[in-house]
Amino acid sequence: MHPIDVDGRKLRKVALHHISWSEVLHEAQMQLAHRGVDDRLQAWLLAELVRYLRHPRSGAAGFDDMGAAWVPVREAVAAGTLRATDRKIGQVTTSWEKLVRHLCLRLTSQLGVGVVPVLPRKIAKDLPAREQAAVTRLAGDGTLHTTLRIPGAIGVVGVTADLRTGQVRTTIEVDAPSDGSGARRVNWILRQLKEAPNTLLVEVAFARREQTACELLKDVRDNAAALLPDPAAEVRSFRLSLCAPLGTKRNGLRRAFIPSVNAAVDAFYAEIVQGLKPSVAPRLPADVAEDAIAAVESP
Repeated sequence: MHPIDVDGRKLRKVALHHISWSEVLHEAQMQLAHRGVDDRLQAWLLAELVRYLRHPRSGAAGFDDMGAAWVPVREAVAAGTLRATDRKIGQVTTSWEKLVRHLCLRLTSQLGVGVVPVLPRKIAKDLPAREQAAVTRLAGDGTLHTTLRIPGAIGVVGVTADLRTGQVRTTIEVDAPSDGSGARRVNWILRQLKEAPNTLLVEVAFARREQTACELLKDVRDNAAALLPDPAAEVRSFRLSLCAPLGTKRNGLRRAFIPSVNAAVDAFYAEIVQGLKPSVAPRLPADVAEDAIAAVESP
């Protein structure tokens, strides 16, 4: 949506788009890192533009503030007093949508593929309905949620900020192989999680059964049978989930909400998603992955 009103008669033959400086920055970074620029002078100019836009004083920094409503809404969630009719709740859900957009831009420039949020069809193009759904969810269970589609990844990545528990939860669902016993299918996923943290939750869904089995990865590394209460059950899919501390401050770098979400997504992608097969997920830059993992592991 454009921030100013424009006479509709001027838009009969042309489209008007509002592009933030953050989008310009991420597009420039993607061009330099993944597409390349043949002309050396143009490459230098683009690199200088990126350097300028990344400077804190440029005024073009990415989304880094959840707004004045963040703290009172967070406290209302913790106290159990938040209601969908509260005036400030809409400000927080709007900020969350901006954060999701920024998160997609970051991943796009880092990975070189177009990362987009996945929305239910009935609200994808209906902004008021989308806003109302987010408000209802935040007031109901105290969570902010999005789902990201990353080209090449084996599945979509779910991101849930739970204001009640103070955690950000990242998830991905993986279909089990169509052949082999239950034990063989479980071992298939465990072999791909050798470098994953012990705190990863591994949940198994079975065909023709509503019940699932769920254990911490540290408890099934040497005892895969813990995920198979019935050895004869047919394993249908796996759900992998990882929780990280959720920042509480509205802005800043330490213990702030936005950096904690960014770090949790980057760490989950680096430690779990990009290593899952048979996907061809692009690799996250090593320095970004290391910083993200360190951020979510620090107290």
